[in-house]
Amino acid sequence: MNPRIETLPETKLIGKRITLSLSNNKTAELWKSFMPRRKEIKNNIDTDLYSIQKYDASYFNTFNPNTEFEKWAAVAVTDFNEIPEAMEPITLVGGLYAVFVHKGDVTTASKTFQYIFGTWLPNSEYVLDDRLHFELLGEKYKNNDPNSEEEIWIPIQLK
Repeated sequence: MNPRIETLPETKLIGKRITLSLSNNKTAELWKSFMPRRKEIKNNIDTDLYSIQKYDASYFNTFNPNTEFEKWAAVAVTDFNEIPEAMEPITLVGGLYAVFVHKGDVTTASKTFQYIFGTWLPNSEYVLDDRLHFELLGEKYKNNDPNSEEEIWIPIQLK
């Protein structure tokens, strides 16, 4: 599973966020609160959904499933002129990303992430960059479906 390397331009998004950990995963709760309201966002660029993770700089130093991070459910927008109540703006800072395609439902995602962080990254010419991580849930994404596809965007920089 080799990624494609892409340079992402700055991207504005509007969405909702929650603080969670892998051991106290509230992802379903976040998406259940966001999806019924996503149509309130009027200036969408497209129909893609973004599942964003904001980690502290030390998050990946020592793996601990109890370490908290921020997770967002969001859509890309043209500007921040109209933000629905109880939603917030967030900006993906542009930069270099390794983009992996994950095929399968959420139960197989841990294997993909183990490969990315345990095999590919240590053997690549890159290191993690301290920017937002995200999954792009496009037209091939099907929630809880074994035939689902999503893109995993990992922020990187040359060693």
